[in-house]
This record gives sequence, structure tokens and C-alpha cells, in this order.
Amino acid sequence: MITDVATTPATTYDAQALPGIHTRLARRGLLPAEHLVDGGYTSLVHLEQAAQKHQVRVTGPLPGNPTRQHRKNEGFGRDDFHIDFDRQQVTCPNGQVSKGWHGPYPTSSPTAAPLIVARFTKSRCRPCPVRTRCTATSDSARTVGFPPRELRDLQLRVRAEQQTPDWQARYAIRSGVEGTVSEFAHGHGMRHCRYRGQSKAHLQHILTAIAVNIERLSALTATSEAPPPRPPTAFQDFLDQHGIPRRKS
Repeated sequence: MITDVATTPATTYDAQALPGIHTRLARRGLLPAEHLVDGGYTSLVHLEQAAQKHQVRVTGPLPGNPTRQHRKNEGFGRDDFHIDFDRQQVTCPNGQVSKGWHGPYPTSSPTAAPLIVARFTKSRCRPCPVRTRCTATSDSARTVGFPPRELRDLQLRVRAEQQTPDWQARYAIRSGVEGTVSEFAHGHGMRHCRYRGQSKAHLQHILTAIAVNIERLSALTATSEAPPPRPPTAFQDFLDQHGIPRRKS
């Protein structure tokens, strides 16, 4: 069943809508223990916020490491570096230690986690025998960016969980959500607004969701077993105890 409908401008990131969805569900007492979402909603910041503020476990594919080395599977990616938050140092795969620790800095994306940047010196990067596996620049040194400790720990834990059969089995349930999206788009024309203005478009979305819920309820088959009888009231118990006949309803 569809329990919440959110209408946003087309330029709004998916992850930006997640806090509002949880707030509305909490107001109505409909918060799930686990919320299955697609990759557009798995911002580290909002995963942490949902767990702390609403005790909701957001489950979805977390974006991978964006570094060039990781994407091409060549050289040393960010995960190959050892990060020591207590000493504010990063050690590279060749054993060199960073000399700069800056941030955390806010990022340009409203849903991205703040970034800490660790820098290595040119004097240590230039003579490194495996430099070509670490950076493609000929003059500057390697820098490594990563989120603060709490978000970094969350990132590593979620990425590890995504590789387990248990996580994949739980997430497979979300195929029903994709079916609902397809039903709205192809069966009810939800990709075309019938009215101008966000408020009117939102009303269209709500009415369409109500119609889909009614369709699904009407498609349910009646159970073969009769529902259990309603327990008698105190007055009916009194009539039965004294042998006074009463109408059966």
C-alpha cells in the first residue's frame, strides 16, 4: 500500500526528499524499521540522520569509491590508504605518511558528506617507485579525500554488508517498489502533469495514489475462513448468565 506521496521540483535530488518523508511518516506513526531505497537516496549524511533521529535503517546500494584508480581498477584507490583519525595521518601503500590534514570541508552537493583532505609532500611522492600507480600528475603530490570518522565507519560497514547474501536477499524485496513505479508511470501517466503548479501536481499524485490503493484492495480475494466472532459485551454476558434470550447478530 502507498502510505506517503511527495512532490518536488524536477531539480531536487532524491536524497533531499528522504528526511521529509521520514518526518511525515513519523507524524502518522508509520515509520518502518527498515526503509529500502535505490541508490539515489543513499547519502551518508541522511543514512546517519535517519538512524539517529528516527531509528530507521535505510538500506540501499551505497555509491562506490569515485577515485580514478578505483574506477579503472588500476593503481592505489582511497581504500588502499590507512587512515589514522587519532593522529590525523594517512599512510600510503608504500609506507609514506601524509604531512597535511585539512577539513572537514563542506562539499558542493547538498547531500554529500563533508570531506577531509590529506596531502602528501612532493619530496616523498616524486621519488616513489610506484608513483605511476598512485597519481597521473607529473609534478604535484597525491591527495586523499574521505568523510569524518563516524561517516567513514558507516560507509565501510554498509559497503561490506552489501556484499553479503543476507543483504542481497533483503534488498531483493524492493523489486515490488520498482513495479509500483512502473505501474504509476505507464498505467496512470504520472510522468505528465495535468495541471500547472506544484500544489496542483501534488493533488494529482495523491488522487492517483488513492486510486491505485483502491485497485489493489479490490483485487484481493476473499479469505475462505470466516472471521472470528466478536466477543460479547458485558450486557450480553449478563443476559447469557441469567438465561435471558438475546438476538444474535
